[in-house]
Amino acid sequence: MRAHHLSVLGLLLFCTAPALAPPPAPVRPGVEVLLADSLHLITGKRFGLLTNHTGVDRLGHRDADLLRAAPGARLTVLFSPEHGFRGLEDRPGLPDGVDSATGLPIYSLYGGSRLAARTALDSVDVVLIDLQDVGARYYTYPATAASLMRDAAGKGKRVIVLDRPDPIGGVSVQGNVRAAIGDPDSDFVGFLPVPMRHGMTLGELERMANDLLGLHADLVVVPAAGWRRGVYYDSTGMPWIKPSPNMPSLESAIHYPGTCLFEGTNLSVGRGTPMAFQMIGAPWLDPAALLRRLREWGMGNGEWLAGVEIADTTFTPRGPTDGKYDGVALRGVRLRVTNRDRYDPTWTAVALLAAVRATHADSFRFRPQSFDRLAAGPELREAVAAGRAPADIWRGWDAALARFRQTRAKYLLY
Repeated sequence: MRAHHLSVLGLLLFCTAPALAPPPAPVRPGVEVLLADSLHLITGKRFGLLTNHTGVDRLGHRDADLLRAAPGARLTVLFSPEHGFRGLEDRPGLPDGVDSATGLPIYSLYGGSRLAARTALDSVDVVLIDLQDVGARYYTYPATAASLMRDAAGKGKRVIVLDRPDPIGGVSVQGNVRAAIGDPDSDFVGFLPVPMRHGMTLGELERMANDLLGLHADLVVVPAAGWRRGVYYDSTGMPWIKPSPNMPSLESAIHYPGTCLFEGTNLSVGRGTPMAFQMIGAPWLDPAALLRRLREWGMGNGEWLAGVEIADTTFTPRGPTDGKYDGVALRGVRLRVTNRDRYDPTWTAVALLAAVRATHADSFRFRPQSFDRLAAGPELREAVAAGRAPADIWRGWDAALARFRQTRAKYLLY
């Protein structure tokens, strides 16, 4: 892998970090809580499990193995989301399979036989869901869970979500809000009326989905014990396991609610490098011009783009799964969080989109279908294309965000 060169000549948008608080007590994920405190929920039951490589306890033991050993209950079938049961795939159309460790069938809900998966529900009494979400509307795991919950509800099966923390905290809600609820089977990339950064756990999202979709599922959420809304993943005491192949670190996850939008453009987001979603770049990008544009707009004043350092960089993607610029040396900018409490990755992404368009009008291109899918409609793309000021775009989100905060309150568990 080519080394990444990071210059200090970039735009430094730095804020003093707050004093460190005492470390919180370790968080117990829902699977541990179930086994220690709530085993009665599955005792005497046959159950299926929707999970992947993120379904582990604090010591890294697989939930499938832990639950299979639970006394008085029987795990009979596995289901998997996008990226597969082992979390290694980054392609569509994943087939059904078999878990070599347990011999149990795995029904892929991302490309396998949906009829076979629905039929498999006939052989269970309860469905368990244990997946690590990343806290952004674009992630597909909540839609997969909601789709399975709908199938389970139709067959009168109880659904139990073994909850996990929102890795980027459950306080901040940021970005534009999707206007209407969609269908989790077709709107994998954001089907709920939530903002780009929603500040909710998977269990809370499924409570919302159950209500807004009118599923009437018998839903139980086993909470992650000890988690508080302001706690980021690196303070939970739980091991970081990449939720998907291109989510290498918590730093990437914090930027992802914003930088994911660049997937709908002709810029790379760093796929094929160890720092996916922490940077953007293209062969034609002029980082110095981009940073000058941000300064001209007054975005280095510690208010608009607070809590983030933006600097020029170079990087070379190797085998990127988005197919962008494989083996090509790219010029770009890298983002580094300096104050989590003040950083808004969605504001930063809009400012960067506007700046790239302003400085590279001849080279920059949207991929409209992809971008609009991520942005929940064409409005953001059209606003950037029309040259609207980033601050005007952000202010247009305020009313919907305020309504969302009120709506989400009844689904929160922590």
